[in-house]
Amino acid sequence: MSVDPNASAAAGSVRSRIAGHPVAAFLIIAIPLAWLAQCLSILLLGDVTPGLLVELLVLLGTAVLVTAAAEGRPGVRRLFSGVVRWRVGAGWYVIALLALPLLTLLTAVVTGTLREPGSGWAATAGLYFLKAVIIGAVLGNVWEELAWAGVVQRWLMERQGVLAGSLLTAVPFALIHLPQAFAQRGFTATPWADVALSWGVLIGFALVVRCLMGLVYVGTGGSILILGLLHGSMNAAGSLDAADWWQYIPAVVVLTAAVAAYLAVRARTTGQGSSGHALRRRRIRPVRPASP
Repeated sequence: MSVDPNASAAAGSVRSRIAGHPVAAFLIIAIPLAWLAQCLSILLLGDVTPGLLVELLVLLGTAVLVTAAAEGRPGVRRLFSGVVRWRVGAGWYVIALLALPLLTLLTAVVTGTLREPGSGWAATAGLYFLKAVIIGAVLGNVWEELAWAGVVQRWLMERQGVLAGSLLTAVPFALIHLPQAFAQRGFTATPWADVALSWGVLIGFALVVRCLMGLVYVGTGGSILILGLLHGSMNAAGSLDAADWWQYIPAVVVLTAAVAAYLAVRARTTGQGSSGHALRRRRIRPVRPASP
């Protein structure tokens, strides 16, 4: 069976283009497909959830495709190794699973809006862990972060440093979520003032979230598992019955500042150097994980 040399050359050209511009290739493929899936889900089903499931598959598939083209099989193995990187300090598990719900409840206490959950505290805690760990991290957020942190943000932080790379990642991270502003009332019944407010909050919050994820990625030595747990915890903290929906936002801001301060102190005391410097090398090797 002969192979068409023109087809082989074309495939090689596409692969070389992806390898030369992996972040751009990821965004060009993933964002339009994710938008299409979300918009069709809202239009045809009146529910964005099926579109989000398709988006998750798109992110995962695109992450593998881009990594394989840019770094080959070793890169794909490195990508998935972060999912099973569980040997980090116990403090990182505390941060990933407990910090945000506790800070969210503390925000409710400070603002005088803390209330007794209708189902009781025990049931609320159980539902939180179900949403954060099983529904969130295991089924969704680990794979979402494999794409965003393991591909896009890792490449950008490697070249631009932690802060700039994280802020740059926040832009497409926010863009891919834009159709969700229409999830509740559809495209025709959602006022544009509400859309503008939703997009403004989304973009501002994305900047903080990606900074937090970038810092934790560095601090844990590239553990996608911890990032997935933290992402799931963030989503679950936003739906706690005992607090208002918005109170997890200042919780994320406080946690980001705390993690940044910890890593800065650790860099000075251990002599590991700054996180930004560690992430500017060609083959990224985040600083060795340690317990906060």
